[in-house]
Amino acid sequence: MHEATLESGTETRKLHVITWGCQMNVYDSARMTDVLRPLGYSPVDEVEDADMVILNTCHIRERAAEKVFSELGRLRKISDARTALGHDRTVIAVAGCVAQAEGEEILARAPYVDIVLGPQTYHRLPEMVARAARAGGSVIDTDFPAETKFDFLPDAAAPQTDGNLTAFLTIQEGCDKFCSFCVVPYTRGAETSRPVVSVLAEARRMVESGVREITLLGQNVNAYHGDDGDGGSETLAGLAAKLAAIPGLIRIRYMTSHPRDVDQSLIDAHRDNAAMMPFLHLPVQSGSDRILKAMNRGHTADEYRDVVRRLREARPDLALSSDFIVGHPGETEQDFEATMQLIRDVGFAQAFSFKYSPRPGTPAAGQPFQVDETVKDARLHRLQALLREQQDAFNADMVGRVMPVLFTGRGRKPGQMTGRSPYLQPVHVDGSDDLIGQTVPVLITQRLTNSLGGTLQRERACA
Repeated sequence: MHEATLESGTETRKLHVITWGCQMNVYDSARMTDVLRPLGYSPVDEVEDADMVILNTCHIRERAAEKVFSELGRLRKISDARTALGHDRTVIAVAGCVAQAEGEEILARAPYVDIVLGPQTYHRLPEMVARAARAGGSVIDTDFPAETKFDFLPDAAAPQTDGNLTAFLTIQEGCDKFCSFCVVPYTRGAETSRPVVSVLAEARRMVESGVREITLLGQNVNAYHGDDGDGGSETLAGLAAKLAAIPGLIRIRYMTSHPRDVDQSLIDAHRDNAAMMPFLHLPVQSGSDRILKAMNRGHTADEYRDVVRRLREARPDLALSSDFIVGHPGETEQDFEATMQLIRDVGFAQAFSFKYSPRPGTPAAGQPFQVDETVKDARLHRLQALLREQQDAFNADMVGRVMPVLFTGRGRKPGQMTGRSPYLQPVHVDGSDDLIGQTVPVLITQRLTNSLGGTLQRERACA
């Protein structure tokens, strides 16, 4: 490996980042790009053009590690092809949750990988690049450092946005809940919150660049307890109030939440803070108390129902999305029917549902009474049919309503503009480019398969 390939601070090098997984990984990929800029790296769209490729991985889905090795094989071929053309070989780095969980295995099976780093160490990426160059071999860093990476990151060069109008902002990482099926506590570590001043500074930079809607990210975002600068800590509700005071920021969202950490201050914020959108992602996973206990969720189905009731009393127009897992070890037909009943009782505008699949090292992976795959398939089909029915009904109920829509860009058809409703539904209208960046009242006239159609009510922005 040529040292100049990795360490040059004057020669421009090309970086391509492949991102798999959640929006937090999207945010992390943008920040890894930021920390490498001082070394001369600038992003490119095509992997074949890159001097360095980072594969930012996710461990949530089934066979995640095998998909990583398959992709690494493809990247090695691309690197070999570049070398044959006389280029320095491509530097390959694996980041994220699979790197954290499978770091040693990655280097054993793919020794051509130069750098392996966990989600908590990407602020050290320039140092790892330099170490790999000097040593001429692979570097691995999957520690959970005592310092928080947010204390060492440079200012974001540009927000991770949708048309520079919506952006994601990580405020919290890690989880202390240790659900039986989940690898997050092992790959992301314990709950850590960014200081308030750091979050506000990045949010202001985003708004100055044109952002009008920010989604706050965290594995357990409503457990946020960032340093308030006065010797105490701030809640998510308090942080949202401070963010809402930033001129130009008109919408605030957050995900993902845990029902156990929905406190009264957050419920009140949904009532009192106009910037907080009336759409909340609140995973429940199961409606069976027996399975919730096996999952180590720390709440019952009725406690979840009670949280939803209190939220809707505070904000009657609030809609919910959720996560569901079918076929957790030991799940009976009665347990599954309890989940179906909770869905009927609560009603969801959107949901994400999955079959249980074992994650190595998690408690559920070794539990007895694993559910047969054909049973999982049948249950998932029934559950998704009910959720689709609810989503269609929710979207159909929008027809005839006037909603504020934040327009983010052009639609697919000539003369069509697209935006997002308070409930994150794509909304299409006939209009012109001057709508972009405005929040405009729209009369919803049509429910489409996964979006809404409407007509403008007036050509001026609304709150």
